[in-house]
Amino acid sequence: MSELLPTNEYRDLFENAPCGYLTMGPDGRISKVNATLTRWTGFEADMFIGRRLHQFLNMAGRIYYETHIAPLLRMQGFFNEFALDFETAAGERLPVIANASERRDADGSLLLTAVVVIKATDRRRYERELVESRSQLQKGLATERETAELREQFIAVLGHDLRNPLAAISAGARILQRSGALQEHKHLRVLDMINTTVTRMSDLIDDVLDFARGRLGSGIVLNRDAGQPLEPILEQVVDELRTSSPERMIETSFDITEPVNCDRARLGQLLSNLVGNALTHGAPDRPVRVGAETKGGELKLWVANAGEPIPASAMERLFEPFFRGDVRDSRQGLGLGLHIASQIAQAHGGRIDVTSTTEETRFVFKMPLATATS
Repeated sequence: MSELLPTNEYRDLFENAPCGYLTMGPDGRISKVNATLTRWTGFEADMFIGRRLHQFLNMAGRIYYETHIAPLLRMQGFFNEFALDFETAAGERLPVIANASERRDADGSLLLTAVVVIKATDRRRYERELVESRSQLQKGLATERETAELREQFIAVLGHDLRNPLAAISAGARILQRSGALQEHKHLRVLDMINTTVTRMSDLIDDVLDFARGRLGSGIVLNRDAGQPLEPILEQVVDELRTSSPERMIETSFDITEPVNCDRARLGQLLSNLVGNALTHGAPDRPVRVGAETKGGELKLWVANAGEPIPASAMERLFEPFFRGDVRDSRQGLGLGLHIASQIAQAHGGRIDVTSTTEETRFVFKMPLATATS
């Protein structure tokens, strides 16, 4: 210890420790005592030196120490958790809990016996606090279970209450389209707008639910299936986005020749979010390019757009929730799309990388083809 701390700091730690401390030489006489124990007992340090421990105990403590503690200490070299009653300078009883252990040299000769004591009242307070802390922990666990139940109820209610009105609107629009009741061009355009809005709102609800699950503990849940082709779901996502943004051009290049152990719906959601981001921030007069291929044991899916490069300050926060950057008023959203896409990528054991220059901004998702089924 003296090599680790300056002498004065070591002395301060010893003298003002929260416990009392004394040492006895091979002859059983006290050779050192700290200031804490002298304060508790009211005896000065020089009154301890050269005297035996039992001289500072009350009569019951002396008998117990001499007949029980001292013999066992000599036999086994230590004694843990024994109770003693010191007698203070004022003649008062001071209950303590003590631990004693011997120190011997290489030859087995006794060098000293160290005794550490704490006030029994401090020990009882510690035990009471420990019991209280356990009680608080149990209450906390009960609260956590209740929170988990509320979390699941919240997510279920959120999905139900948000999706039902959209389902009714979508069904009504489809009925009107099939019935032919509305034939005017402007009416048909309104129905197309309704369907597009329903699709967009459904995507936003998916993002909100996934964000809620992630933040409330459930995370992104996958339903992997390597036996179903991935390319059709990607084509479907692109077709839906072409319908919702007829003024924009989306070019595709898919070459998926190997099975992909993935959740196809989730990867469709990832692609939808990436393409939606490209449509929002890309140059409106340039196409959005989408590609996917299987090569070298991994799936690589990318979305690229022309336009202004992403600022360095924004690049660091792209995948943070609710970060939207500078977007046109017509494209305002929740700012969850890229965050959810990154979470889906991580759930598949993959990642999304971004590069952005004056020529092109490109998001690239990569994941291993043969990931163990989760």
